[in-house]
Amino acid sequence: MAKTVFVSGCFDMLHSGHIEFFQQAARYGDLVVALGSDQTLFDLKGRVPYNNEQERLFMVKNVACVKDAFISKGAGYMDFEPDLRQMMPDMFIVNEDGNTPAKQALMDELGVEYVVLHREPHSGLAARSTTAIRSECRLPYRIDVAGGWLDQPWVSEKYPGAVITVSLEPTIDFNERSGMASSTRRSAQELWGNHLPIGDYEKNAKILFCYDNPPGTKEISGAQDSIGLAMPGLNYAYFEGGYWPTRIESIYDEASLDFVESMFYLIPLGPREDGFAVLSDTNITRDGAKRLADATDGVWDAIKRQDAGDYGRRFLASFEAQIAMFPNMMTPMVARLIDKYRNQALGWKLSGAGGGGYLTLVSEIPIENGVRVVVRGRNGS
Repeated sequence: MAKTVFVSGCFDMLHSGHIEFFQQAARYGDLVVALGSDQTLFDLKGRVPYNNEQERLFMVKNVACVKDAFISKGAGYMDFEPDLRQMMPDMFIVNEDGNTPAKQALMDELGVEYVVLHREPHSGLAARSTTAIRSECRLPYRIDVAGGWLDQPWVSEKYPGAVITVSLEPTIDFNERSGMASSTRRSAQELWGNHLPIGDYEKNAKILFCYDNPPGTKEISGAQDSIGLAMPGLNYAYFEGGYWPTRIESIYDEASLDFVESMFYLIPLGPREDGFAVLSDTNITRDGAKRLADATDGVWDAIKRQDAGDYGRRFLASFEAQIAMFPNMMTPMVARLIDKYRNQALGWKLSGAGGGGYLTLVSEIPIENGVRVVVRGRNGS
């Protein structure tokens, strides 16, 4: 008797990458697909689907290798859980960028075999993703490499320092509230449409920052978001107690960008949970801010020298300085995941404010199930 294989996802704008995933999963048994509802897709991605849930359901049900498909009853990142508990399949299969500790823990609890597939195009076809197909998603994302929080005046007024950001090509459809500047990216789309404007990078970043934080905004988005989106490559933005940096240094040379890209691996954590209070129990001091600023300067210097060992050490030192001031960033789940990769990586940190998103690893060796990124160079879109 064939095993029951369960997969989940939104599968908007069905393409060859989705079909290849279905075909790979169906090799393990009878394939059942749980589709995220329109509301779930909006909550996770911050956009309405191109094809509504009934259209998506019709198409997926008519893929030859799919035994059955349905709209998930649940909501959020684990919307499939009620259906999975009811069905109790033999296997649950995900791609690398859908692999999270929460999914692994649920399958362990239920005794369901958990399989992570490597995302590959079908033989002879180019790699495809919904993000690449949707022209409005050509806007980049950003991730902070080191120094995050120093773009907030109430931190850098204690001691000045830099935030290093790297601009990323939109090869992955990152979730909302995952530390990849997705909300500022929506502001950029409102302001400029499908692509970044031509012109002075820093000027565009400042325009985006002002648009993203109109007069009366109570919680100011850090300038690192606008800088990382509007300015390609690597950027070192130095803050001295203000919302905008007093100076910005940039690295565009391909060797340095390749160095950072080659050592970057993202381990998905899932979206940040509602009610996550990273600003509770903070311990923001001059010594803490200086420790973060010094570690960030070390990261910048190591990148310029392309010193992998020192880069990993300083990268980790920056994270440790962050959690010393913001201890709620280190959740039990994050601590367990770090222990899993401790002997494989040179350093690690969380994307954004923590509590969701990605564990970012710096490693000279391939990280199993790690999601790769593409750094946006000077000629990026």
